[in-house]
Amino acid sequence: MSNLDLAQSGHMHAGASTKRRATDDIWTVSKELPIFIGVVAAIALAIYLLSGQFFYLNLLTMALLFGGLAVSWNIIGGFGGQFSIAHSVFFAIGAYTAGNLYKHFDISPWISILPAMVLSAAVAAVVSWPVFRLRGPFFAIATMALTEVAIAFAMHWKTVTGGASGLTIPYRAGLENMIFTQRWAYAALFLGYLAATLVVSIVILRSRLGYYLQAVRDNDKAAEASGIPIMRTKLKGMAISAALTGVGGVFFMMYVRIVEPAGLLSLFDVGVKIALIALIGGIGTIYGPLLGALILVPLDYWLRAFIGSAIPGGNLIVLGIILILGSLYMKKGVFGALKQGYAAWRPKR
Repeated sequence: MSNLDLAQSGHMHAGASTKRRATDDIWTVSKELPIFIGVVAAIALAIYLLSGQFFYLNLLTMALLFGGLAVSWNIIGGFGGQFSIAHSVFFAIGAYTAGNLYKHFDISPWISILPAMVLSAAVAAVVSWPVFRLRGPFFAIATMALTEVAIAFAMHWKTVTGGASGLTIPYRAGLENMIFTQRWAYAALFLGYLAATLVVSIVILRSRLGYYLQAVRDNDKAAEASGIPIMRTKLKGMAISAALTGVGGVFFMMYVRIVEPAGLLSLFDVGVKIALIALIGGIGTIYGPLLGALILVPLDYWLRAFIGSAIPGGNLIVLGIILILGSLYMKKGVFGALKQGYAAWRPKR
């Protein structure tokens, strides 16, 4: 049967299956609730146990941040199959939006979340419109070029970014300013961010947009023949992914309180790292990106300390090797490998 026949058959039965699919989606999402609560509770317990150990608490805090960023990236990169490495741009937009509104207009970062999301989503939609016409490695290269353009732009727009010297915001501790004296509070904040991205990811995956994104990822020509609006689907996925990434930029800005373009827009430390975390953990899964962050962020710190200090760039070489091995032997990431291992063990049990 041809793709066109499949599309026509699907349209004939669409009305009858829509209500059943909606009921199944609600049931599927509800089944995720115990897992979600268990994951959040386990991380909250870890924050409590590490509250007195600054180094390990900082590792967990950064792992939660990058876990949320990887989950956000996974919406377009995993569900939609669009391998973007330009998410550092949306991350920077969120950071600079919050930093400037707080520093120059005394606007609370909590309020800045909304404009950061809107601006990140708008920029993502505008730049993605021509870029989505490319496929495969050409799309990834185009997003790489976008990152380099953004760095050059940020270096020269000193009134907003501070140029090479960076943007610094004043320290005024308080919940309304999203600045805390207790380090565990930042970990709790990033846990909330991670939980929000997971909820959005679960809902999207079981929604019509999620089905459309997966259809485009698996076979865009067949999806188009079935009547799925390819470009609109990609733009929606990218806009949501970018908006959530911008929120992560807001939280990061208030956590470090000083950022500079070379670090905030770094291709390897932010853009590639976000994608790498999702790939290692399990691209296209719900909890794979979180698992990847809990593995890769501490590993990255260790590699920087023991290899990067002795061999300049050595940590990046090791991460590249890990990426290659993971792509060859764990195509579904650590989460997929664990799931397959459990499935193989369960019947024997």
